[in-house]
Amino acid sequence: MLHTGSQHLREKRVVVAADKTFSEYQTIADGALPRFRDAPLLHFINGVPTPSASGDTFENHSPVDGELLGSVASGDAVDIDVAATAAADAFGDWSSRSGKERKRILLNVADAIEQRADDIAAVECIDTGQTIRYMSAAAIRGAENFRFFANHAPDANNGRSMPDEHHINFSSRSALGPVGVITPWNTPFMLSTWKIAPALAAGCTVVHKPAEWSPYSAAMLAEIALEAGLPAGVLNTVHGFGETAGKSLTEHHAIKAIAFVGESATGSMIQAQGAPTLKRVHFELGGKNPVIVFEDADLDRALDAVMFMIYSLNGERCTSSSRVLLQESIHDEFVAKLGARVETLKVGHPLDPATEIGPLIHPRHCEKVRSYEAIARDAGATVLVGGQGLGGGAPDEGSDSASYYVNPMLFTGATNDMRIAQEEIFGPVLTALPFADEAEAIRIANDIEYGLAGYLWTGDTGRAHRVARDLDAGMVWVNSQNVRHLPTPFGGTKASGIGRDGGPEYSFEFYMETKNISVAYDTHSITKLGVS
Repeated sequence: MLHTGSQHLREKRVVVAADKTFSEYQTIADGALPRFRDAPLLHFINGVPTPSASGDTFENHSPVDGELLGSVASGDAVDIDVAATAAADAFGDWSSRSGKERKRILLNVADAIEQRADDIAAVECIDTGQTIRYMSAAAIRGAENFRFFANHAPDANNGRSMPDEHHINFSSRSALGPVGVITPWNTPFMLSTWKIAPALAAGCTVVHKPAEWSPYSAAMLAEIALEAGLPAGVLNTVHGFGETAGKSLTEHHAIKAIAFVGESATGSMIQAQGAPTLKRVHFELGGKNPVIVFEDADLDRALDAVMFMIYSLNGERCTSSSRVLLQESIHDEFVAKLGARVETLKVGHPLDPATEIGPLIHPRHCEKVRSYEAIARDAGATVLVGGQGLGGGAPDEGSDSASYYVNPMLFTGATNDMRIAQEEIFGPVLTALPFADEAEAIRIANDIEYGLAGYLWTGDTGRAHRVARDLDAGMVWVNSQNVRHLPTPFGGTKASGIGRDGGPEYSFEFYMETKNISVAYDTHSITKLGVS
């Protein structure tokens, strides 16, 4: 299954999903990466590349082969304070600009992102291990995020008219202030724009703390935005670790809110850290999402969707459907087809358009994902696919390169109380569970601490509505994989998050304060006191 190794990594391959060859993408990466190797990657504060006050740096390695990509400035409370001060100083000017002016600048940012799309995609592949067949579109999606919210900026301050018998009530919105954005390493560029674009459109200024395992595309975004006309100090980037830069950001008195994407445990820590300053929080956290396949579904389409929603993006995304619930009458046949498909997945270099699964982000994460093979076996489940080492053509076990790769896995014979069915593995690992009827499917699907997303496949319209209604999740897709429509609310229940992204109705609600003004008619009566 694994097709990698130092010689193989540079071979030309036939274009499969992207519009360039392996060697062409390698050339793009080779042209974009030297700037990160030649000097430490600095913070970007008030429009200027800025070293850490302490001078501290950390090393950034590529998951492709363990190669040292470069060093990165390691921020702490001092650097966060400088960035937060810059964001606070820039807030008055940025928030007072008209929505039309913010729209113009953010559309320029979107255009500039599209012009650099190939560079962003290639760098992100080398930095994260995500494959070019998906990252080739990530920058374009980032540009779409900016364009969507830019177009809503002129109406961001608008409120509602709510008259009653004796008063005219009307509301308006204003930008909250400087906000902190903390983003993960799995699809960092797209997720960063998802949070930053609505904040800027609303009139907020931003301090961005990207994941330390994937810092490069965040630096590119800050530079692109400044070059496109975003004023200095409106978007600031501080690199570093969660326990230093991240904690300092969540505790800083000038930061009015924290938007975070990541693990549920980290979200609870951020909430506690922000409590003394009464920070507003928006969390998009983990998931152990079910995909339910009923016997009356279009099974071929369901099979395609099940494969895509766990094995694309290396399985490293919160909305992956990592539990497949199969009605007993179709379970064995569906599992057999799944196993055959999983066996043929192509694991290899992320810049190769033929690759379907690339290296995982970090050896520590890779070891965690691999450990679930033994966890499954110890619990009595069957490892139907995967767990056979790294496969043919792999680097030697124990080498730097080998420590990043994992063969995709499929577990069967499981019950929902097993760790493989309850814990977010965040890798290319799927657990199959049988169910007898609709009621049992819903019970199994909801018997989890998470509630981010659910997917169901059925040909029965009534059943589709009933199950979608009864799934305890923030989002449900019926007869579809995850298709993001920006106006819709995105977020989860239970341990999967707080709040919703999406459209002016949801994203602006988080990044803005709402004020109501009530003006009385002269028909309004006032109770008299102290009058005999």
